[in-house]
Amino acid sequence: MKMKVMVTALILVLLLTACGSKNNQQAATVTAVENVKIASWSQPISEQTNLLVSEEKNFFKNEGLEVEFIPGAGGGDAIKNILSGKADIAFTDPGSLYFALNQGEKLKVIYNIYPQNVFNVVSLKESNIYKPEDLKGKKIGVYSLSSGTRQNLLVLLNQAGLTEKDVTIVETGLLNFAPLMQGQVDATAATDTGLITAKEKGLADVNVLEVKDYLNIPSDIFVVTEKTYNEKKDILKKFVEAYQKSAEWMIKEPEEAAALAVKHAIDGKDEKHNLEIIKLRNDASISPATSERGLGALEMDILQQGADIYKKLGLIEKELHMSDVNVEDFVK
Repeated sequence: MKMKVMVTALILVLLLTACGSKNNQQAATVTAVENVKIASWSQPISEQTNLLVSEEKNFFKNEGLEVEFIPGAGGGDAIKNILSGKADIAFTDPGSLYFALNQGEKLKVIYNIYPQNVFNVVSLKESNIYKPEDLKGKKIGVYSLSSGTRQNLLVLLNQAGLTEKDVTIVETGLLNFAPLMQGQVDATAATDTGLITAKEKGLADVNVLEVKDYLNIPSDIFVVTEKTYNEKKDILKKFVEAYQKSAEWMIKEPEEAAALAVKHAIDGKDEKHNLEIIKLRNDASISPATSERGLGALEMDILQQGADIYKKLGLIEKELHMSDVNVEDFVK
């Protein structure tokens, strides 16, 4: 009887020890989760669905990461948030990167989100604007004088041997297609997603000049400070690998992403509209470089050309050396 009691007690001790060990392992797993803060140029929108679906998808959780999305109002906001330490990674555009580098900031580009340029200049058919040279003497709308629409318009004009002095630039705000439809401007600088939305709202047949046909500067990139790059390489590696998987999922499953955008994106009410936007961004994620070296592959020559043109246009003063800035350590 006494032996039986001792055996039972021993079993209980072993069970408690095992449970304690399991709990300790679980606690270690919980404490191993690392927070990574992403400063975006925008509010959470449908084109970024792959970054917003942590509740349903484990792309980042599987790498031991918890992503915190920090909204902004432009690529400059995203850069400011990493410089101030409020975020680890900036979801920003090359123009904002060039401006920050011009001011002496120490930054690194770690991932090419959209290697395809998504900016364009749109005009009504009756304006007979078929090539950049036809913009000479025209009145052209932009979101604002500090926006990517103006910067990319200047890049397009430069490719045709024109300058800002050869056209009249008008600030129209985000609803830039209304002035075009009302005849207040001859053309408007926009993005592919803006054009889709305008067509859904009744925009007639138009001519579209796509900036990528003349100089294909990427639309968006992931940027970090030099300090973050040096101190958090392990986290950055995990993030890039997880983001690649999330981007691959959205390319393969756009319909599922469009459905999830209804829940997570502020512009995601219409699932059909979401799908159109997501397909555009999926296309923008792919380039010859990504086909050869994987999603996110950097194209230094293009980023350098962009920096050189920004200097030529007087948007920046310094000569930038993008070979010192681009790092492809984390792209598989």
